[in-house]
Amino acid sequence: MALDEESPLVDQIQAGNQTFNHGRDVHILSWAFLLIFLAYGAAQNLQSTINTDGDLGTISLGILYTSFTVSSLFASSVVRMLGSKNALLLGTTGYWLYIAANLKPSWYTMVPASLYLGFAAAILWVGEGTYLTSTARSQAIDHKLHEGTVIGHFNGLFWGIFASHQLVGNLLTLALLKDGTEGSTSGTTLLFTVFLGSMTLGTVLMAFLKKRDGEETEGERDSSLSFYTFLVSLWKQVVTPLCDMRMLLIVPLIAFSGLQQAFVWAEFTKYYVQPSLGESGVGGAMAVYGAFDAICSLAAGRFTSGLTSITLIVSCGAFLQGGILIWLLNYSEPTGVLSIVCPLLIAAIWGIGDGVLMTQLNALLAMLFKHNMEGTFAQLKLWQSASIAVVFFLSPYISLQTMLFLMLAALILSVAGFFFLVLKVEKVFSNHDS
Repeated sequence: MALDEESPLVDQIQAGNQTFNHGRDVHILSWAFLLIFLAYGAAQNLQSTINTDGDLGTISLGILYTSFTVSSLFASSVVRMLGSKNALLLGTTGYWLYIAANLKPSWYTMVPASLYLGFAAAILWVGEGTYLTSTARSQAIDHKLHEGTVIGHFNGLFWGIFASHQLVGNLLTLALLKDGTEGSTSGTTLLFTVFLGSMTLGTVLMAFLKKRDGEETEGERDSSLSFYTFLVSLWKQVVTPLCDMRMLLIVPLIAFSGLQQAFVWAEFTKYYVQPSLGESGVGGAMAVYGAFDAICSLAAGRFTSGLTSITLIVSCGAFLQGGILIWLLNYSEPTGVLSIVCPLLIAAIWGIGDGVLMTQLNALLAMLFKHNMEGTFAQLKLWQSASIAVVFFLSPYISLQTMLFLMLAALILSVAGFFFLVLKVEKVFSNHDS
């Protein structure tokens, strides 16, 4: 069977009542992530506004994503030992601690919290990718559905609900901080207290997930692994995937997905949204970004069934992002009603681009690397977090124009690598079929 063979999603509805069991876990996972990240995402967007003493907010984010990058090197081994559900629960503790640190922001609270969150986030995201893919495979096997279709559908559902965190979190921020009160101690205290409550609910919801340990690894996990065994596992999970030409060709696209996210958080809001809409408009623009991200994720997931559909969807997303980068290179601040419309339009298109990349990258990795899910999703978060950290650390030292040119070059390189991968994989399958 070819990798891009289609299978109608309506079969999923006809498969019987058992379908609900796997769908239940996907919905629990998705809503738990929404509750956790509506708090974290909004808090991240506010860092450069509320924690300005010595650039504490921006520097803490740079520390966070550096820790995330380093932790991604061994996150797959930790997930393999703990199991994906336990890894998810452990990962939530870092986000809770980071929000708590924002109630009393200082170098003594934010730096340790950022370091620990980097570790926890790596564990959480590798656990998420492993758990979601395992759930999709169970659905496909139990009901004899096309695996690529189910993986695409489940990824679209998860990322669609998850992407709503930007919309919900930023609207909550607007409601509680109101206009011009970002620096108000009482306003931020109330906001972060509500965020802690949301994260607690998300963590409790995560506890209701069904364990899938037997499905997500081929071997038996041993919690008392020796240091030598741990190093061997680390080599297998981190270095071995990079010996696969397919992974090397995907890495540039993974890195670009991190670059475009960090650009929106660090540069777009600062240089394009704030001058036109003011500080209070940042939350509104990010809400638009989140809304279109969610809608695009759901739509892209519905249309994902294999390599052909992934290629088409990624091509459309890359074309949109390339057009926006060229527009921003020649951007002049508009006047009148266009000063409101243009930033929001750009935010919407960026949201569409992010929705495309996140759903399709996760689906593509799940389809191509079936036998090392933990290591594969560790690679995803390793290169994403590294590129995000680069943007946060580089942005104070390079001009906006230079950043845009770097982004455009990275997009061209990543798309070229992706197309080469598609040709390589299709050639393998055509040779196999013949």
